[in-house]
Amino acid sequence: MLQEAKDLQKNAVSKLVQVLASGKKEITFKAPTGSGKTYMMADFMNRILAANQNAVFIVSTLSKSSLAQQNYESFVSLAENNTFPNINPFLINSDSSGEGSLYIPTDYNVYVLPRDLYKDSSKLKKEGTFLNFLKNLTGDTFMKQADKTVYLIKDECHIATSNLDELKEYFAQIINFSATPKLSRKQEPDVEISNTEAENAKLIKQVEQCSETHSLNDALTKFEQIRTDYINLLGVNPCFIIQISNKEKAEEELKNNIMPALENHQELKWVYISDKGGETNDNGLKKLPVAKWKNYMKGKESTISVIIFKMVISEGWDIPRACMLYQIRDSKSKQLDEQVMGRVRRNPRLLDFETLSEEAKHLACTAWIWGIIPKDEHLPKQVNLYADFEIEKKFRVKPVKLQTVSSIKKHHLKEFTENLKDDATVPTSIFELYQNLQKQDNEIQNFCYDYAEDFKKWTLFTEHLGSIKSSYEQYICDYEKSMIFAMMWVFLQKAVLLKTQTILLWKTGSGAEKTRKLIFLLTVKPKKSGLNY
Repeated sequence: MLQEAKDLQKNAVSKLVQVLASGKKEITFKAPTGSGKTYMMADFMNRILAANQNAVFIVSTLSKSSLAQQNYESFVSLAENNTFPNINPFLINSDSSGEGSLYIPTDYNVYVLPRDLYKDSSKLKKEGTFLNFLKNLTGDTFMKQADKTVYLIKDECHIATSNLDELKEYFAQIINFSATPKLSRKQEPDVEISNTEAENAKLIKQVEQCSETHSLNDALTKFEQIRTDYINLLGVNPCFIIQISNKEKAEEELKNNIMPALENHQELKWVYISDKGGETNDNGLKKLPVAKWKNYMKGKESTISVIIFKMVISEGWDIPRACMLYQIRDSKSKQLDEQVMGRVRRNPRLLDFETLSEEAKHLACTAWIWGIIPKDEHLPKQVNLYADFEIEKKFRVKPVKLQTVSSIKKHHLKEFTENLKDDATVPTSIFELYQNLQKQDNEIQNFCYDYAEDFKKWTLFTEHLGSIKSSYEQYICDYEKSMIFAMMWVFLQKAVLLKTQTILLWKTGSGAEKTRKLIFLLTVKPKKSGLNY
């Protein structure tokens, strides 16, 4: 596993621990699907348990897709292989939760609770089993036998888990985990791993948005081409996921669109998962109960190449070998779209990524998607300078970019800090100053430590974070100062000639003015620019 990926995960967990130490009652951690949220959750719990043996975690997770069982098994594995030895997990299930024995042992420190086990109709709630369990942990009984600090983790917190809110008084703090936290429920991220950060660390794949004009048959043809490379270069049998509509349209889409397309690719083994069960053309899989199909399909050597589903795998099902997604349904939900896209963005060779060839690395880090437009604006988009010109064959244009703080601080550090003065006011706690600094972007934090040669300067800088950040943002918005001209001309056949009027325009004006002129000449008014080749 790349060191960049390890560092990204560890740093995120460190920040989460810091926020927890601040005492904030409810905390939200956001990270893309596929970036290792379960692993980071275990790391987080392990660190807290190492510092406080009286800590206990309740991990409330979705019941559907067996996410609770999946999380529990991950925690057990990470504890047994000594990765996170402090965690001692227990799965609250129908046997232990009150449907039978009405008893939950108190000698574990991580309890995985399927959300739907605690609801009005369950014995776990009606008979007070879970409430008594919390009282025993926290010492809220006449015997006062225990005094544990109980934390509630809401996994996939964007799905409502209000059934535990009535027990808030027993939880020291609540930690939300999700790739798509809901701002409408005040789940503003305190710690976040962005898509870009996860992509750069090779934790997840970059998305290649495919043409909307491609039919399902076109997409399956491309998949067959990619499939050969996947098997030869990665040793993985890849998977193509088709997302269809809800019940009213599903059968129609299967009959009129999906099955005819699959008939043209009969060598591909497919599975259709529905609420009622499943269908497949794989005779070997037909011999297994439908309940075991998902586990079989997860393996990198599984023979199933196409999975057709509705809502079934939007959360809680890891299938790293999935590399393509074709969306027939229109979910009308950006949140659901991001969850679904996460199914095909996991790196199938994350743990031994360094051993791959450059071609294999590129393949392992690319996902192809039809029908969903990613929310992120950083995804590549094709731009034509002018339809009648073949100019894009002659050179490529790399757009202007802003200077980074590493460039700024060499020349403008003095300008930003020379007016900082020690105010004659009551000093702020250094812990509060440190927490405020940790909330800033990495650029501002690096800026601080480059400036702070001693504790006095560090204090001075952190006490003026607001004015420094404001000055920096004003500087960045002043393109005359912050813009670097970064046009790169790559001639492929013959030189591009600019007429005299263009050259004269280029010879005059400041750097930013030149940039604006050239962009105008090349993209806005190409016919009037005098640009020939």
